Amino acid sequence: MTMDDQTTQRPIAITTGEPAGIGPELIARLLQMPRTAPLIVVGDAKLLLERASMVGLQLFLTGEWLVGPGAKARLNHISLKVPSIPGQLDPRNVDYVMEVLRQTTDGCLSGEFSAMVTGPVQKSIIREAGYNFIGHTEFLAERSGAKTPVMMLVKDGLRVALVTIHLPLAEVPSALTAELLERVLRVIDHDLKTQFNVDCPVMGVCGLNPHAGESGHLGSEEAEIIAPVLVKLKKDGFFVKGPLPADTAFTKPAVLDLDVVVAMYHDQGLPVVKHDGFGQAVNVTLGLPFVRTSVDHGTALDIASSGRASADSLITALNLAETLVRG
Repeated sequence: MTMDDQTTQRPIAITTGEPAGIGPELIARLLQMPRTAPLIVVGDAKLLLERASMVGLQLFLTGEWLVGPGAKARLNHISLKVPSIPGQLDPRNVDYVMEVLRQTTDGCLSGEFSAMVTGPVQKSIIREAGYNFIGHTEFLAERSGAKTPVMMLVKDGLRVALVTIHLPLAEVPSALTAELLERVLRVIDHDLKTQFNVDCPVMGVCGLNPHAGESGHLGSEEAEIIAPVLVKLKKDGFFVKGPLPADTAFTKPAVLDLDVVVAMYHDQGLPVVKHDGFGQAVNVTLGLPFVRTSVDHGTALDIASSGRASADSLITALNLAETLVRG
């Protein structure tokens, strides 16, 4: 595919994320390298050009196209409310961040975009500006009407999915219900088959408590909630293993037999992936009616426009989105 072919193909949309963070400059860095898939960047044109210049990268606006030395992307311009200063959050630009997400999500739902790759946002400033925003995953699910969004991080052959996502640890036990666990496992099985081409996904399901409850001595959730769901799904033809002690589920011998490890809460599973390859992992949202991938890092306000930010995770997220779009 040539760059001219991009005008006739459904593009993958990339959002700029928090304007004071590293998202805009990562997009500029991305366009320094050759790309074949059609792209569209959703965000403010001046912001993107300024950040590229600050880190010494070539980026030009030609008509509706952002053009770098290696690739170009069509621009869906959305204006910032006020100029953004690198590293300095401004609540006045939260409406911009949310409008970028709304338009990109709607473009995926309408079929205008083939997928979306999201830059990092600063959840704290969004909530302080009055939005009930928990995270990308929850926002995309609500806007698209998806009942059970599932957060999964992918690093090479390791996939780690979560049953509960952005919850305080104290709220996890009450949120972990048999109904939720079953829905999540069904979504994972479905999307691994349809998006990742895994014919018979083998899911390793962690327990909630240390040692998977140690026969009830360290907690009852394994026996009362997790194990009965796994028995039910096995009868329905699913390949599930567990409840597994989380401290051994990720060891090399154990994880090689699994297509995905399912953790009960955020920090039970994600530190393993990020330790193995922070900056090269990809956040994928399962259960949506479209493909969404994201970087595995935050806004990195402390290094915004310093030139030290790596685009590796954004590139990996885009590569995976392209693969999933191709089916």
